[in-house]
Amino acid sequence: MSVPSPSSQNLSPARDFSVLLELLQPGMRALDAVLSEQVAHFEPEVRDLAAYCLESTGKRLRPLLVFLAGWDGSGVPGPLLVRAAAVVEMTHLATLVHDDIMDHALLRRGRATVSAKDGPAVAVLLGDALFAQSVWLSTQFPSTEVCASVAVATRQVCTGEIVQTLGGANAEPSRARYRRIIDLKTAELFHVSCRLGARLGGGADAFVEAAGRFGRRLGIAYQIYDDLTDFVGTAEGSGKTLGTDWASGKMTLPVLCLLERCEAVEAQRLLRLLRTGEAAAGVEITARMRELGIFAAVGREAREEIAGARAELAPWAAVPATLALGELAAYLEGQLEKLLAGSL
Repeated sequence: MSVPSPSSQNLSPARDFSVLLELLQPGMRALDAVLSEQVAHFEPEVRDLAAYCLESTGKRLRPLLVFLAGWDGSGVPGPLLVRAAAVVEMTHLATLVHDDIMDHALLRRGRATVSAKDGPAVAVLLGDALFAQSVWLSTQFPSTEVCASVAVATRQVCTGEIVQTLGGANAEPSRARYRRIIDLKTAELFHVSCRLGARLGGGADAFVEAAGRFGRRLGIAYQIYDDLTDFVGTAEGSGKTLGTDWASGKMTLPVLCLLERCEAVEAQRLLRLLRTGEAAAGVEITARMRELGIFAAVGREAREEIAGARAELAPWAAVPATLALGELAAYLEGQLEKLLAGSL
């Protein structure tokens, strides 16, 4: 059964994301099969733990980026695209296992985190095992490009976490540092997903590089959106523990914008309040953000990144993958608008 080309559909930014997912269901089922196959590679004692992570369903944005960047307008994503999607998803899942330890998160994708369920010691080792398996899978390609790209991305993601951790809860507010961290922790895997998808889909070298730049900017926009959910989202809607960013003193964009708009004395008071990690602090800070129009300001910055991502692919408007990636950008923009509407 072939997947209809996005160009054959009635595409619009308002289209429900479930329609795009429906187009990619054969590829997603193939992805699930590859991820399930990986469980058997783990030793018997940890297979249940590996399955708990690998069988967890989420947005699968990174596999989607692989499929869409490699889209040729006809048929199911080929085996190489499916395996590449599995590699980036496994790498991402490993980072989530580790992130939940660092953030003391209890909930991920609507279920208990490995750290909460089995303890941080087990979680850190399981994350390492998932990383190792993703690298092994990346060696099963005709060239070394996938393996090299994933290895670099893994190093960059870990570096981003290290930079953030070294700063600690008392790190001075800095936009440059914030951008550096999200570029490493989030945008890098978006970049690699798009670049590998375009490469394995047979894209021209110039398009492969442009797709990578698209992914990087979309990744930054997505992280800004995700940071907003920590203040205006709900645990039910996001499927994860909210409040972990401000509770750990992380200087995300909403916080930075708030501190920039306040007088120095109030900014210092709010910063001290944020660093207490108390629930009441989040309530007060969120209320002040609403008063000062912070959510709208942050939303504008996210939209600028989405527009920048689209601009990267403008010279390749006739390429089927460009239209497909544009659909994902439109979906993210729509989710951002819904989130902002709920913050009023």
